[in-house]
Amino acid sequence: MAFSFELLHTDAASSASSGPRRGRITTTHGIIETPVFMPVGTQGTVKAVTPETLHDVGAQIILGNTYHLFLRPGHELIERLGGLHTFMNWSGPILTDSGGFQVFSLGKLRKIDEDGVKFQSHLDGSSKIITPESSIQIQQALGADIVMVFDECIPYPSTRGYTIDSTARSMRWAQRCRNIHDRNDGSGLFGIVQGGMYEDLRRESAQSLIDIGFDGYALGGLSVGEGAEQMYAVMDYTLPLLPSQQPRYVMGVGTPENLVEGVRRGVDMFDCVMPTRNARNGLLFTHTGKISIKQAQYEDDSEPIDPLCDCYVCRNYSRAYLRHLYKSNEILASMLNTQHNLHYYLHLMQQMRSAIEHGDFARFYADFYSMRA
Repeated sequence: MAFSFELLHTDAASSASSGPRRGRITTTHGIIETPVFMPVGTQGTVKAVTPETLHDVGAQIILGNTYHLFLRPGHELIERLGGLHTFMNWSGPILTDSGGFQVFSLGKLRKIDEDGVKFQSHLDGSSKIITPESSIQIQQALGADIVMVFDECIPYPSTRGYTIDSTARSMRWAQRCRNIHDRNDGSGLFGIVQGGMYEDLRRESAQSLIDIGFDGYALGGLSVGEGAEQMYAVMDYTLPLLPSQQPRYVMGVGTPENLVEGVRRGVDMFDCVMPTRNARNGLLFTHTGKISIKQAQYEDDSEPIDPLCDCYVCRNYSRAYLRHLYKSNEILASMLNTQHNLHYYLHLMQQMRSAIEHGDFARFYADFYSMRA
């Protein structure tokens, strides 16, 4: 089944520049109800949870990482074994990033030119290269339902001159990705808007991608060190430029507040390591804010993590027990903490989908912040 997107509801009452949207993405491996949060499965696994647990907490789609799977175990091996879905026993949709963020984060270990990026593997120091063409071929070998173009994630801060050159090169790479992408497998190809924190460059980048033509559009280069208000400003002036009948994805974002503010501005898709990484570090999300389960105040606390949460962890375990597991370095601490945090994020998205459907997002928005005051 070919990739498609249907816009089901919009919130005309919103005062934001591009209001909340309720949509549906169709892929070969299933339906995705939007707005959606995608747990990050960097190396063919969402850390500390099984695919069965992901289904239980409501995950609709997960993200795989092209760079890491290219290096180990290799996309050719995964393809021979039936693709990433079969390899990791995940039956739902998968989005793969292009590998761009990872290779650019290697610093002195990589060199960028017009052809692509040459770099040294962080595993064994061997020389590698990823080009726009090979990035797409790797992602399609993995069997991704949504494929991302190869681009440079521009660091923050960056000079205007660097941003101009980098953004222009990323747009040339985007055209090469479009040229090589094989639609016969039913996958969708997303372009990535760059331009740093410069409004005119973001506008030029968005128009370049629209001219090329993609199945969806992402905002890249956010959550890279800029403040939240700067991030929201980029969303405010960029999202309204993107085609309304195609999905909009903000990459690598973020906190619960970031998700709510993004949906308010018309974002359909998010991903971030925050719920899983923070879980492994003992930081848990609740309706009233974050708690650090390692703190002594929870040593004899019989309450669940979040009294308003109905996840498996909150129904069965106390803060005291979870603190004990964490302080004892038990593997179960990471497993239970991750299950709770993912449930919190995915339930938050479900609440926003429901609010948009019922034309009640403004009330949801006010209640969300009133509970965190």
